[in-house]
Amino acid sequence: MKRRAFLKTVAASSALPWALSFSKSAQAAEFEYRIAHSVPTHHPLHIRLVEAADRIREQTNGRFDLRIFPSDQLGSQTDVMSQIRSGAIDFLCLSGVVLSTLVPSSAISGLGFAFKDYDQVWKAMDGGLGEFIRAEIAKTRSLFAFEKIWDNGYRQITSSGRAAATPADISGMKIRVPPSSMWTSLFSSLGAAPATINANELYSSLQTKIVDAQENPLAVISTLKLYEVQQYCAMTNHMWDGFWLLANRRNFDGLPEDIQEIVRKNLNQSAVQERADLLSLSEQLQSDLEGKGMQFVQADTTAFKQRLIDAGFYAEWKKKFPAAGWEQLESVVGSL
Repeated sequence: MKRRAFLKTVAASSALPWALSFSKSAQAAEFEYRIAHSVPTHHPLHIRLVEAADRIREQTNGRFDLRIFPSDQLGSQTDVMSQIRSGAIDFLCLSGVVLSTLVPSSAISGLGFAFKDYDQVWKAMDGGLGEFIRAEIAKTRSLFAFEKIWDNGYRQITSSGRAAATPADISGMKIRVPPSSMWTSLFSSLGAAPATINANELYSSLQTKIVDAQENPLAVISTLKLYEVQQYCAMTNHMWDGFWLLANRRNFDGLPEDIQEIVRKNLNQSAVQERADLLSLSEQLQSDLEGKGMQFVQADTTAFKQRLIDAGFYAEWKKKFPAAGWEQLESVVGSL
């Protein structure tokens, strides 16, 4: 009877994969690999990773177990980048702009106001631009990126005092940006006053008016409850960002070829599913945030982009990226 009760408990637990930080196999797997990411467990990326891990375990007859560590559990993004390069962990989901500290060309997909919509994003990232970036990542020798990039969403600007709907609105505005030269360059070119502040200090910095504004996807704005300290959200779509699923090359090559194929197929499948999930979530989140008192405005993206052109933003970054990458970007979005 005790054994039956235990098995029922296990069965009930397995019916709630989204509640698990990682999946456990009933018996020790031949290969146990670890993947890290920075988003919480209710984010579509984590949910789809859990589903992929379950499928991989089933399709490999329990030989391969993928343990998932969300919310920077294994350390800061900088720390985990070092871990995957050394092989201490096996996989990592990482923003292309953050990855640019190691692979500078990976930031090209986050160029300000480059993609007008998701059709352009996926045409570029599933096509020539994505192929170019993956080749640049492969030059590290220790890493490679899977074929399908995961979605981190378009970024929007929240603010207090006034909405950032036009370049004039953002002029002189103190705005928090992540630690990246591209972010700083973008907002300096728009006439704002960017300040680099750690994510764990963002809420208090907005609350105490150290900065007036910040920029993030709607999912982050909601998760961090920034609606409590920010009145406006301008739908600028000023930057698209995605998560590359990186693998340690030596560790991955150590797997039998049949398991490599199963792992690759299922992680790519979940990436495509996560894209649709995040799009639906973003549409829902705008309504939720409006219900919490945040006022949304549609930004004049044409005026913002013209301001960048006039400031020489695109000319500056064109010199920094390889010509082959810039050519692939413009083949989809047009001349910048």
